[in-house]
Amino acid sequence: MSTFLITAATGFVATGFMSLSLYLVHWRGIANADMINAVGSLVTKNEETAMAPGLLIHFGTGIAFAFVYVASWSLFIVPSFSSYLTLGLISGVGHGLVVSFVLVALVAEHHPLPRFQEAGLGVAVAHLLAHVVYGAVIGIGAGSYGLRFDFVPVLAEMPQ
Repeated sequence: MSTFLITAATGFVATGFMSLSLYLVHWRGIANADMINAVGSLVTKNEETAMAPGLLIHFGTGIAFAFVYVASWSLFIVPSFSSYLTLGLISGVGHGLVVSFVLVALVAEHHPLPRFQEAGLGVAVAHLLAHVVYGAVIGIGAGSYGLRFDFVPVLAEMPQ
């Protein structure tokens, strides 16, 4: 299977695990981490029709970010499975910090539905941890298949 397809599949699976993590936090009542409906209702402006666009946007961006992760890791020599996993965890923390800040500071304030306008520390922590899960799964997938984007000329010229 090609690097492209494996990366896309890994992004899909990682987004599924991230979504499950957020759903469990939301379902247990720990925080309002209903990301799929929150994202979908940004587009539809109501919750009743938010699921389909939310899933499409959430999984589409999850797959796209898998390519960003693998492309950025391709700039380095990654010698082992554990190195990929470590890069995944570090990338997930960084990605999660940015998303948590943007979510709490910008998105919630301008969300069209009152239910998603309150995003405090619990929501930020839930998203941070979910992104760490996402990064770990991308690291596991990339490490399992040794994913690199050597077909990009600048990356192919770098020493291994």
